[in-house]
Amino acid sequence: MPVPLDGDELRDVYGRFPTGVVGVCAEVDGAPVGLAVSTFVPVSLDPPLVSICVRAGSATWPLLRLVPRLGISVLGAHHEGVARALAGPAEQRFRDVVTEVREGGAVVVGDAPLALTVTVVDDVVAGDHLIVVCRVNEVLVDDGHSPLVVHRSALRPLAAV
Repeated sequence: MPVPLDGDELRDVYGRFPTGVVGVCAEVDGAPVGLAVSTFVPVSLDPPLVSICVRAGSATWPLLRLVPRLGISVLGAHHEGVARALAGPAEQRFRDVVTEVREGGAVVVGDAPLALTVTVVDDVVAGDHLIVVCRVNEVLVDDGHSPLVVHRSALRPLAAV
């Protein structure tokens, strides 16, 4: 018989699945705004769609939702500090973070293994999160860096075997 799980227990259960870490960023009123997200999913090849999940109570998401384009940067093993900064207090998120502004105000993190510029197509309420579907406008690839993953609440480089 299944045992009901509370939020902390579910966080531990879900955390056993390793996932990448992405920065979702844009310029808002001339300044970079962004957050760290650990749910990024390629959705469709035709049309090119991806999705992210954002906490419904995020104070940052309503600012990002209104811009024409977002930057989604898959963070590299060397970006642990960037991941922590983007998950930290809003006023300190871009301290010592190298970024580039792309068309439409999308902001991408420098030296990311993969960065996309996207346009939000839709967002759907799913429990305490929003599933955000985005159309891919531009792809930037840097094969010189391996990705960063989060597993059991710890940031780790992806190790080759």
